[in-house]
Amino acid sequence: MKKAFIQLHIAVFLAGFTAILGKLIELNEGLLVWYRLFISVIIIAVISLLKGELQGIRRRDFFRISRVGLILALHWVTFYGSVKYANASVAVVCISGAGFFSALLEPIILNKKIVIVELILGLLAIVGIYVIFDFHPQYQVGIIFGIISAFGSALFPIYNKRLLNDFSAETLILFEFAGGLLLLSCFLPFYFLEFSPAYFWPSGTDWIWLLVLSVFCTVIAFDLQLQSLKKISAFTQNLTYNLEPVYGVLLAFVVFKEHNMLNTHFYIGVGFIVLAVLLQTIRITLSPSRIKGN
Repeated sequence: MKKAFIQLHIAVFLAGFTAILGKLIELNEGLLVWYRLFISVIIIAVISLLKGELQGIRRRDFFRISRVGLILALHWVTFYGSVKYANASVAVVCISGAGFFSALLEPIILNKKIVIVELILGLLAIVGIYVIFDFHPQYQVGIIFGIISAFGSALFPIYNKRLLNDFSAETLILFEFAGGLLLLSCFLPFYFLEFSPAYFWPSGTDWIWLLVLSVFCTVIAFDLQLQSLKKISAFTQNLTYNLEPVYGVLLAFVVFKEHNMLNTHFYIGVGFIVLAVLLQTIRITLSPSRIKGN
């Protein structure tokens, strides 16, 4: 179990860089995610071939996995939309709403009882987002994108937990990304009608950051995330990912000086989110059986 938590926290730390990279990459958020998936699929496929671990799956299973890949792709599109229509700090904070959505959705999808404590902890994160939303009206479009992204972030590990019973983490990542890429390609033309990109081909700098994003924050981070999900619950993973705003905000302060654009209410909102994470950490420490999440 200790190994699973170490894997999860490394994945969360790497995730803290994604908002920064999303701001550095000047592509439209839809294209950014398309290239991220495209590069990641190539990397994973090559590694699997070299290791001799590339496994085939049935067509029915591919479509089953692809649906989850689309959830991931849309989660990323709305997340980077939040980065671009608000800023990196606001985007990563909004993802904290995943804990609340997970507390509602996990019992429904996995046929479990709703845990009131988890619902309350998730609501603490929602309160934090509301405080930020209410006092930063200039970021409201970005915050709406962020809340939609949090919903997708909650769904993804819940469905993944079920798929991990049937497929290895490596196989699951490859076909989720490939399926997500395929379905996103069908979705983007409609998305561009409302959010038209300034250009379609990445610049030289964009390519550099896309490679960093794909290798470290996607291929490596997702492998660690799925490995940890074998041992811990989707809710615990979602709530632990609430630490992503801490890393993301600190990096945004250093790289983009975003602390100059935020007021006291932003920090109050972040305080609610950090409190939720601390309380859940104490809770699972006092009740170790809870983190198995079966």
